[in-house]
Amino acid sequence: MQAMDIGLVGLGVMGENLALNLERNGFSVAGFDLDASKRENFAQRTRGLKAQAAATLAELVATLSLPRRLWLMVPAGAAVDRVLAQLTPLLSPGDVLIDGGNTLYTDTQRRIAALQGSGILYVGAGVSGGEEGALRGPALMPGGSPEAWPLVKPLLQAIAARAEDGQPCCEWMGPGGAGHFVKMVHNGIEYADMQMICEAYALMQSLGMAPAEIAAEFQNWSDGELGSYLIDITAKILARTDPETGAALVDVILDTAEQKGTGQWASQIALDLGVTAPTIAEAVFARTMSAIKTERVAASRWLSGPHMATVPERGAVLGPLRRALLAAKICAYAQGFAILRAADRDNQWHLPMAQVASVWRAGCIIRAHLLEDVRRAYAHQTDLANLLVDPHFARVMADCQQDLREVVAMAALRGVPMPAFMSALSYYDAYRSARLPANLLQAQRDYFGAHTYQRTDRPGKFHTRWGD
Repeated sequence: MQAMDIGLVGLGVMGENLALNLERNGFSVAGFDLDASKRENFAQRTRGLKAQAAATLAELVATLSLPRRLWLMVPAGAAVDRVLAQLTPLLSPGDVLIDGGNTLYTDTQRRIAALQGSGILYVGAGVSGGEEGALRGPALMPGGSPEAWPLVKPLLQAIAARAEDGQPCCEWMGPGGAGHFVKMVHNGIEYADMQMICEAYALMQSLGMAPAEIAAEFQNWSDGELGSYLIDITAKILARTDPETGAALVDVILDTAEQKGTGQWASQIALDLGVTAPTIAEAVFARTMSAIKTERVAASRWLSGPHMATVPERGAVLGPLRRALLAAKICAYAQGFAILRAADRDNQWHLPMAQVASVWRAGCIIRAHLLEDVRRAYAHQTDLANLLVDPHFARVMADCQQDLREVVAMAALRGVPMPAFMSALSYYDAYRSARLPANLLQAQRDYFGAHTYQRTDRPGKFHTRWGD
């Protein structure tokens, strides 16, 4: 067997498509999977190409040119550890292992530490774009052993998506678990973005709009500042008819949503870091609420809602709703980048914030027009405290915040749950508040627990005997 440029372990849809992408871009690929049928399918699909299937991990390793580069596309968690336990004895100093799964960043850091002294280089690479992105060009967020970057950069940047300016959507994120952390935050923003689009859809439904009409509105939005992959696919989804019933396909889909955990991780880690990210967390809670379908159906028979006011004229709602969605989306991005900033400070990764936004401009699920503005914001001010105080985004929020208020108020009065929109507005109002009611909270804690409080007129900690 000829010497191959890279080995790919895990030949599911994502792994196979990445292998085909690599081969199309001039790299020879050896593939392996524990499932013999997947190996056979890979061999059939790559017949005549610079690719081949290996029968064992040892055979895979033996086919690779030095230094060996192996890309793992296996389920995150214990499966990665099992593969590593079998692979590492077969490798030599200078070889590179890439984990392209949705791995928790602390697991990546643990694995890097375990390989310390072996000379084997480890890369945790976030991969976004789904199966189509894997084949045509994903967004890639690699991090880990810095010495590995020159060895994998030519491959990763060759297969990555390209932004409108021609830049590859792949840059080095930093040492340790930086790459997988950035991908986790990407997914947290993705959760929020998807939930806010669903809430906009729900409000339009409450106005009596049919799916086809809502699809047309989303299609209009995709041509402006809200233009994004998620808005585009939403329009296509809502326009699709079910061939069995003739109804809109979206109307025959059960209203329960699953999740794989990355949004939950982002929310938990935001709490660990002391970062305010309510819109990302509310998007996770919206999925857990959707999951209790039986309870919701039962509760709907007992719990009353508002007396429905007259249905407002659609034209008076859709413009404000578009601007409200833009404002809420900016707040979600601000929260995501605040998580990145806090983790960067704690881990000393030196995350390239402008490059993070640049990588997300194409290929990934959250690709959107506004990411170029995010990139510009961080390129202009690398230590930007929060996206909301960037001059451009401050102006956009000034233009749209009243629309966000009116949409949230309308939803509350109509009984339409919009937790992501509502949390985004509260986040914006809290962040712009020079004084919050936490002074009373300090006093409450001191009253029942003698936790002390700080004063506005002099430094120090103080306690009052409130019962005296």
